[in-house]
Amino acid sequence: QVQLVESGGGLVQPGGSLRLSCAASGSILSIYAMGWYRQAPGKQRELVARIPNGGSTNYADSVKGRFTISRDNARNTVALQMNSLKPEDTAVYYCNAEYYSGGLRANSWGQGTQVTVSS
Repeated sequence: QVQLVESGGGLVQPGGSLRLSCAASGSILSIYAMGWYRQAPGKQRELVARIPNGGSTNYADSVKGRFTISRDNARNTVALQMNSLKPEDTAVYYCNAEYYSGGLRANSWGQGTQVTVSS
């Protein structure tokens, strides 16, 4: 099992920046990718950014050039730097870890953190 704890988020004005962080614990060595998803009211959860072990990152088209995902393997953390925020970025953001459990692929989710972009 992998446990995730998020921090960051809050209220920011359009054009501002926020940084989200997520700390993983438990079966760390089984993780093969980490990422951030978001869910706005009335919408489905969507991928924001994903960073696999030793692979290239991928981003949703809507955040390319504004958001940056990074991992610190020594500290078992993943961060999402969000710049030039827009009102449409308002959502609950969830940290995600993809890992192997008993030879099968599994997912863990953080509790979610609210990001509100408003003047």
